[in-house]
Amino acid sequence: MRSSIPGLGRVMVVLAAALASASFAIPEDWGEEGVQYGQLGTDVTLPCPGVRASSPVQWRRAGATALPEGSAVQQGSLVLPRASLAFMGTYSCHGEDGGLLHTVSLRLGHAPGVPFVSCRASDYENFSCSWTSSVETFLPTRYITTYRKKSLTGEEKRRNKNGHVGLCLQDPSRPGTCTVHRSEFWSSYRLNITEVNPLGFSYRLLDVTMQAIIKPDPPEGLVVEPIPLAPRRLHVSWKYPSSWPKEPHFQLRFRLQYRPVIHRSWSVVETVNLSEVITDAFAGLEHVVQVSAKDFLDAGNWSEWSAEARATPVRDLVFTASEETTTDARLESLAEEPSQAPNPEPINRSDPLEKMAVLVSLGIFAFFILAAVLVITILIWLRVRKHGKDKTKPNFLVAATHLKALPRKAA
Repeated sequence: MRSSIPGLGRVMVVLAAALASASFAIPEDWGEEGVQYGQLGTDVTLPCPGVRASSPVQWRRAGATALPEGSAVQQGSLVLPRASLAFMGTYSCHGEDGGLLHTVSLRLGHAPGVPFVSCRASDYENFSCSWTSSVETFLPTRYITTYRKKSLTGEEKRRNKNGHVGLCLQDPSRPGTCTVHRSEFWSSYRLNITEVNPLGFSYRLLDVTMQAIIKPDPPEGLVVEPIPLAPRRLHVSWKYPSSWPKEPHFQLRFRLQYRPVIHRSWSVVETVNLSEVITDAFAGLEHVVQVSAKDFLDAGNWSEWSAEARATPVRDLVFTASEETTTDARLESLAEEPSQAPNPEPINRSDPLEKMAVLVSLGIFAFFILAAVLVITILIWLRVRKHGKDKTKPNFLVAATHLKALPRKAA
């Protein structure tokens, strides 16, 4: 909500009806004597106190030979049309004899806009709100920050008819923030952040639920260490943020992200412990690790990522030994060769994996050859066996025919 207050009278900023029926008086001088404030883009009138309307008055501007273009003197007052920032300065009115009658410093700006407000709880006992102005006013600005607890018990309502209204305390060392101390995790609050300047006021009402705005600070003391004789492992440990009270009822869970420095994509692991072992690191490559925290019951949001920590897993001893052996063998072979006569044979640059692939291919080819030979052998055997049966069958037929043709004895 926004309101402009014309003139320099005392300003009463009445907070919303949802808050307590309290009012705040804003002093007109803002601690600066002889200063008049005006709205940019409007006609601004500078009066000359104690001068009669019919008396001749001269107006001058300090450091300038002439008044702003379009300005006019009306009944002793100086009228500046459609005032811009260029009109700011010190003006003085003088009598007919040139004597100084009054001096005023003009400052121009805008009335406040509705501020942008966000709240966050880094623990379950306090929460803070921060704000920024939505309008560049060019004027001195103050903030009135209050809160009211919602959903009161009957006893609280009897004790405080206004609904437990309190101040969201501002810290001069942290401008633009205020803190509600000893808040209740299961309660809701209504915040009022009111921005006030000499031209008016504007306020923002914000309903806050602790479970929704809880956001722990990042974990602290992150340490990453290589594990001896484990080329793909890193041990990671950390501590609770110091701002989070160590109570058994409000625990944190954690999210760990890590990657080799030369890679861009992260691997992420969640845990409830204060340490974790990375089991899929790349041997011999430096890794970067970060950790964040969130309420154990998933309330609110994840914290920001902690500061980076780096470590390099130990190198694989077997790989290192084989690599050193290969290097030594190459050096020895180079030492045995003459240094001036070139080797007439082509250099074998084949990779061990290529040799293995060739051997596997030859094995597969040999298997198919043996299978084909076996199939051909079986077919030949079946054919020979069938042919043998065919030769045996006619002999039986000849014998049977011969017996049938023998003469029968007479009865």
